[in-house]
Amino acid sequence: MPTTGNTDHVTIRSRPGRRLAQLTVGLTLYGFSMALMVISGLGLTPWDVFHQGVSRATGISIGTVVILTGIPLLLLWIPLRQRPGIGTIANLVVIGLVVDGALAVLPTGASLPVRVAYLVAGILLNGVATGMYIGARLGPGPRDGLMTGIVGRFPRLSIRLVRTTIEVLVLATGFLLGGTVGLGTLAYALAIGPLAQVFIPRFTVPETGRARIAAPAA
Repeated sequence: MPTTGNTDHVTIRSRPGRRLAQLTVGLTLYGFSMALMVISGLGLTPWDVFHQGVSRATGISIGTVVILTGIPLLLLWIPLRQRPGIGTIANLVVIGLVVDGALAVLPTGASLPVRVAYLVAGILLNGVATGMYIGARLGPGPRDGLMTGIVGRFPRLSIRLVRTTIEVLVLATGFLLGGTVGLGTLAYALAIGPLAQVFIPRFTVPETGRARIAAPAA
């Protein structure tokens, strides 16, 4: 309904302290969840199959591969007119450091039931972590930003098509390089959507503030 009169702008308080804390915790949990899935040996997310494959082919730690892979992905943002945020840079660095640290201390060689428990815990924790770091609203990670950037630049392409194409390509490449594809890969693909749907709204930091809106004309 059209309105008349002046409308005052909305004043937003962005809650920077909470958002930074939530971002940090979310990225830390994300790296830890990756480590749990790696140790399970039962399959990884498509991107982590790629990271592990590159790691095995080069001898570089998987966490370092995560960091190094993010750099060219950010360069691809330039023609896509994407702008990184604090969360983007933190995502690039924190997850890689945490996954290497967690892999250094978590026990390996566990029995199958324990490995299954690692896998389930890793997938669930990944869902929580995804909700936390995305909900902080401080910028997408390099991989998420590539997807949203392509969709924004080529609006005729659906998010589903772009994401599926990217993940199939990195999964196939990682598998050829020796990354672990298995039950965990399928379980993650089936579970992460519903988990993200639950946890992203739960952890999204709301915008707060006041706005005065002119009343409709009588």
